[in-house]
Amino acid sequence: MNPRFSLLLFMMAGMVVAFAPLPVPAVAPQARIFRIDARQYAYSASELEVNQGDTVIIRLVSADVVHGLYVDGYDVSVEADPGQSATLTFIADKPGSFRFRCNLTCGAMHPFMIGKLTVGNNNWLFRSIGLAMLAVFGVILSIKQKA
Repeated sequence: MNPRFSLLLFMMAGMVVAFAPLPVPAVAPQARIFRIDARQYAYSASELEVNQGDTVIIRLVSADVVHGLYVDGYDVSVEADPGQSATLTFIADKPGSFRFRCNLTCGAMHPFMIGKLTVGNNNWLFRSIGLAMLAVFGVILSIKQKA
């Protein structure tokens, strides 16, 4: 087999693995409940992952001062007084990564009080596994052609 033709085939297969839509079964929307503890100057949990269409329920608990939580891209927010909790509910209907941040000035390090909400499936794991398998197959084939 011509080496240039083999290279072209591998490049085309790599493009298919990297960019073709994956047949991921649809997951029924569900309610996802999170507790986020807020204290100067961090959220715990600071990273949330949900599927598109899920109902997100965030219970914000403030440990020290008045804290807020605003989700960029969704334009929803909630405030919690010290020692109290407040609940924020919304439907995650927009895919992507969104920052959530404290929208009330809570001290000097207030601008660094941020977290991340990821909405959607993580398809990159499956794509990277496919590309790695394709690379291994290509290396094995090139070794056999040289031998």
